[in-house]
Amino acid sequence: MEREFGGKVAVVTGGAKGIGAASARRLAAAGATVVVLDQDQAGAKVAGEIVQAGGQSRFISVDLRSESAVADVFDGIARDMGGLDLLHCNAGIQRYGKVTETSFALWNEVFSANVSSTFLTCHYAIGQMARKKAGAVVITASVQAFAAQAGVVAYAASKGALVALTRALAVDHASDGIRINAIAPGSVDTPMLRWSAEVVAPGADEDEVIQEWGRSHPMGRVARPEEVAEVVAFLLSARASFITGSVYRVDGGLLSQLPVRLPS
Repeated sequence: MEREFGGKVAVVTGGAKGIGAASARRLAAAGATVVVLDQDQAGAKVAGEIVQAGGQSRFISVDLRSESAVADVFDGIARDMGGLDLLHCNAGIQRYGKVTETSFALWNEVFSANVSSTFLTCHYAIGQMARKKAGAVVITASVQAFAAQAGVVAYAASKGALVALTRALAVDHASDGIRINAIAPGSVDTPMLRWSAEVVAPGADEDEVIQEWGRSHPMGRVARPEEVAEVVAFLLSARASFITGSVYRVDGGLLSQLPVRLPS
């Protein structure tokens, strides 16, 4: 099972840090040649670590909001690697604000980074997979596609859009032999979560804020990126051969609970 992705080319967007970096490492450890796509140059370090560990990886710096840039990247993957087999669309940003506090520019920033980048990536990647009549895609959504905290109108809406996109893609491309699923993580200890901690509680102890968020999950903690990457690897693997159009919650039970306090 360790080499279950041997001979496969996997692309991970937003692969420089957090869930994306963990996913890239997990897929490479299972034998995939991993292409890390990100604007953050930390992606080069992730690819370098994979190579140093005996895997195969390359980093490509790209603005996934630019159609011409995305087209060039996937043209190169087709030319140099024969196309891709696996895709994890993980790129995205978090922003805060109620609708009255969210400018149209901020709304567009979030949708461009979270939704348009995923659309463009899938547009070019799924075209290559369809020619092979095989492939698998995982899209990173969020629990906030289903239940929102206060003050995240643009982020929550963008994640809901990704769930709808997942279902539409799955229906359209099942006949091409391509499976498309999504994951909906709860809080995960990533650089983005730590950035959020600083935004919502400036000056507070970062670890304490994250521990407090963890206590809101029935399991009593936030997730590790590697735990989410395991679900990504499963959904991309042949072990999930009859799963498409699904959304897997990786949330420590967060969405299963009702916020009701019973008398002690």
